[in-house]
Amino acid sequence: MKAEFTSFFNNTHIQKKLNELERRAKATSLSARFAADKDRFDNFSIDLDGLLFDFSKNHIDDDTLSTLIAGASDAGLTSLINDMFKGKKINNTEGRAVLHTALRSPPCDRPPHLSATISSAQENMNTFSDAIRNKTWLGATGKPLTQIINIGIGGSDLGPAMAVDALSHYTNKDFEFHFVSNIDPTHIVEALAKCTPETTLLIVSSKSFSTLETLSNAKAAKDWLISTLGSDADIGKHFIGISSNVGAVTEFGIPEENILPMWDWVGGRYSLWSAIGLSLEIAIGKQGFSDFLRGGHCIDKHFRESPFENNIPVLMAVISLWNSNYMDADSNAVVCYEQYLHRFVSYLQQMDMESNGKSVQKNGEPCLWKTAIPLWGGTGSDTQHSYHQLFHQGSRMVPLDFIVGANSLNPIGDQQAFLFANCLAQSKALMTGQDKSSIKQDLLNKGLSEDEAEQLSSHKEIPGNRPSNMFVYDKLTPFVLGQLVALYEHKVFVLSVLWNINAFDQWGVELGKQLSGSIKSALLSNDTDLNTDASTLGLIARYKKETNKQN
Repeated sequence: MKAEFTSFFNNTHIQKKLNELERRAKATSLSARFAADKDRFDNFSIDLDGLLFDFSKNHIDDDTLSTLIAGASDAGLTSLINDMFKGKKINNTEGRAVLHTALRSPPCDRPPHLSATISSAQENMNTFSDAIRNKTWLGATGKPLTQIINIGIGGSDLGPAMAVDALSHYTNKDFEFHFVSNIDPTHIVEALAKCTPETTLLIVSSKSFSTLETLSNAKAAKDWLISTLGSDADIGKHFIGISSNVGAVTEFGIPEENILPMWDWVGGRYSLWSAIGLSLEIAIGKQGFSDFLRGGHCIDKHFRESPFENNIPVLMAVISLWNSNYMDADSNAVVCYEQYLHRFVSYLQQMDMESNGKSVQKNGEPCLWKTAIPLWGGTGSDTQHSYHQLFHQGSRMVPLDFIVGANSLNPIGDQQAFLFANCLAQSKALMTGQDKSSIKQDLLNKGLSEDEAEQLSSHKEIPGNRPSNMFVYDKLTPFVLGQLVALYEHKVFVLSVLWNINAFDQWGVELGKQLSGSIKSALLSNDTDLNTDASTLGLIARYKKETNKQN
């Protein structure tokens, strides 16, 4: 077995070969690759349970892929995949296992010591969601709870908010869903304004039940309920807590029977599969949520069992590394030609950048190579009319993932064909571009002078040769969403192995939280002796000046 702390970049033979391949790749256009290989699409695409992954429009060939895969193997990827699924503590800085995959596994595939725990939690989750959906769970005044407010932050918000939106086609329309994360009071105030206390259920998610943003919003919601229902009302009937800190949850006023568990072997940004997904199960039902889990497990099985050369998450990762560390990509973009996925990129941003936004190797040594690069994107047609200009003619190379369904859940005439055509056209234009000489000749044919045609053709030239991946599915279903989420989870993990970083901690988030406490005290007091920099002191003074105007 390979040593625990190994880097893809420590293999000098692999690096020498990749540097040679980099020079060759930069001298060969994507169009030339397709012209030379009529079977390129067949050779560089994989169809897995109805989900097609086309990676043919990348600066790769068989030699490049085999070298990248050899480097991944040398970095101990096979062992680390097995370690993760077996529950070894691969989160080395926190001494924790990483077992979100167990939540979507059938009992026979789970680590034996967790199977009963997971089954019990899922049964309780099913009981809660059935009671809400069947309207047998009644609030303090005897009314069914049909307005659901999910209060959390980070993975406790981004995951369920994304998934409920993504699968809203399948949602029981008797229910409304709201998601509150921001400590800006506007967020909770606007959500509460859309609801009626008697019919509102609040799901409060916090592993420690001490997260400032979440508890502040939960307290505001509790006060709102009491103001209408009265202090002696059983407001516990309006709350469900999801946490590992049962004592803190019950002290808040949520009865123990209304608490679902969180575990230290499930990170927040990987927690949608757990009780954090309760709002999703309420929205789409027990069977829909089961289908979502099955989609994730389908990818787990593929990831664990498929050879690397046919393994979609591994290929996604090594291509991303190739683009970032060798082909000079400055960022990555994901563009979804599916309106239901309008929150998907926001969800991926946390998964990717909080996981791999690290500059220290697992052994504590600094990384001497680039790690995660910024991820951004949006929904298809909208992005074409905003920032696709940068993709096509900007000076920075941005590899793209396109995600598109062949069929719409809401068909109107030939609009889906037009949408699909737009997606394919963007991918093709990125690859082929438009050369200056043909543009100039066209302008000359239209009657422009030589000078006019020369100048305008420079502006209209599109360089092409820009890489992209394409994911195609039939229709967006819970199963397909489960596939997509799990694919990106595993891609992120593979990249962390190649960069030799820990994808499952987030120490960089903590410092700001720590500093905010002392700054808040200074904002709310007359203390001017805060030992900090002049800028922070000046901004504190400005806050006090502005707030004093309101008093």
